[in-house]
Amino acid sequence: MKFMKLGTRLDTFYTEEATRSVVSDIPNDLVIQISNINYLLHQFSLLPKCGLLQRLCADSDDSSTVTIQLHDIPGGEAAFELCAKYCYGITINLSAHNFVSAFCAAKFLRMTEAVEKGNFVLKLEAFFNSCILVGWKDSIITLQTTVKLTEWSENLGIIRRCIDSIVGKILTPPAKVTWSYTYTRTGFNKQQQLVPKDWWTEDISDLDIDLFRCIIVAIKSTHMLPPQLIGEALHVYACRWLPDTTKITRPESSVSQTDEVTDKHRKILEIIVNKIPSDKGSVSVGFLLRLLSIANYLGASTVTKTELIRRSSLQLEEATVSDLLFPSHSSSNQYYYDIDMVAAVLESFLLLWRRTSPAPTENTQFMRSIRKIGKLVDSYLQAVATDINLPVSKVLSVAEALPDIARKDHDDLYRAINIYLKKHPDLSKADKKRLCRNLDCQKLSPEVRTHAVKNERLPLRTVVQVLFFEQEKGSRENDHRMPTQELLLSRGKQIPIVRDELSKLQLGSYEQTIRSDGIPRTPAPSESSTRDDQKLKRPDKKTPLEAGKKGGERTNRGEGI
Repeated sequence: MKFMKLGTRLDTFYTEEATRSVVSDIPNDLVIQISNINYLLHQFSLLPKCGLLQRLCADSDDSSTVTIQLHDIPGGEAAFELCAKYCYGITINLSAHNFVSAFCAAKFLRMTEAVEKGNFVLKLEAFFNSCILVGWKDSIITLQTTVKLTEWSENLGIIRRCIDSIVGKILTPPAKVTWSYTYTRTGFNKQQQLVPKDWWTEDISDLDIDLFRCIIVAIKSTHMLPPQLIGEALHVYACRWLPDTTKITRPESSVSQTDEVTDKHRKILEIIVNKIPSDKGSVSVGFLLRLLSIANYLGASTVTKTELIRRSSLQLEEATVSDLLFPSHSSSNQYYYDIDMVAAVLESFLLLWRRTSPAPTENTQFMRSIRKIGKLVDSYLQAVATDINLPVSKVLSVAEALPDIARKDHDDLYRAINIYLKKHPDLSKADKKRLCRNLDCQKLSPEVRTHAVKNERLPLRTVVQVLFFEQEKGSRENDHRMPTQELLLSRGKQIPIVRDELSKLQLGSYEQTIRSDGIPRTPAPSESSTRDDQKLKRPDKKTPLEAGKKGGERTNRGEGI
């Protein structure tokens, strides 16, 4: 950081109660009142350099003490004292931290060339141009100090010139960056590595949100930096100033924020969302989802939430399960995870997918897209199913949102259901049936079906359905054959019920096939003999049992299994 030292005399200012004086053998004849402080000074030292004081003292008697009130001087008493010490020739040190207040106060007092040659304003301007604007961090610090004197700094051109200097350095190719910068990414070594493209993002995150916005607008207007770099700057700023909702549980269990802090956070959030480049991928989906969680926590506007949901849905394929796991911040919700947020993003994705996708085929990008989302959703359900307070309705709202083609198999859905049943042992039979009605036993792998028929947490009808479809898998290897009788024996008193349900499923499927084909029902000695006969008589057509497979499935789904 650059400094400028002016004056050679020792500091002889001292304080008595609410009065500041300077050691001198000459009685004071000038009283300056600023706020609650009185300055006892001398006209012969200040008037030659301050045009304002010359005008205010013009009508006074030379032998009298003049009292002047300067309550509206920019920078207050600290800035005035710098100007006063300069007039006395007392040593003062100027830097990026106090330049703005000193410059505005000097302008206010009219310490210009028109009053005295080589006056304070001229020296300050020289320091600003030759030191502050040349430096990287000096420009940022100076710009930040303009927050307390925004109107003065704007009128004097300080803000504009600082922004121009900062943006000019940001647009400098990284290979030509020679000044010091802050970069604290894990694993980065300034001595051993080249200057990263986003070297500037951490330093400008020190700025107030309005000044930061001006920097981003100026950068975007040049069209010289890729949107990903601008997105990274927004990400760094958000991490610096917005609350981390992953570490906040319930509003009643944490220290409530004041309205002022909440309003400040809400303003930062809405500006960041508004400045995200429109290019897809300019920011990560994880960052968008985090902003959405923060928006819910802060009670942001509907426009902000809607935009974040839309942007998140456009990049939902890139998300991981951890990107979706955010705690719920609603005091009315007893469950931990914010599953409503995920449901809203999923709904937005599916709306766009249905609108843009052609007739689905296995190899199209649209099919691969929806299958990837299906895998993500089922994995997410496995993660949130461990929440003991999560109601069935919330699980179903997400599980049932996906179209049938989104799941190539139902193994992950089965695992999510099994975890939920395990964590909720007191679930009613009706809720168990509601949960399992989305499970298509035909889309379960042999290993999962083997687990399912032995899973006593599942509803009995679901187990029977798995057994029924297993019997239709007559082409399986012997070592993969289900131990049906052994399973039924393990069910004990439920054996008659299982046999009865299994018979109903078989009979219903067969009868539906007969009716659909228009062929009179003929009793068959056994399933295996019927299949063999049909194979001999109709080698080029499906057997009644195979044709009844779809009919049986329709019957079962109609019963809500």
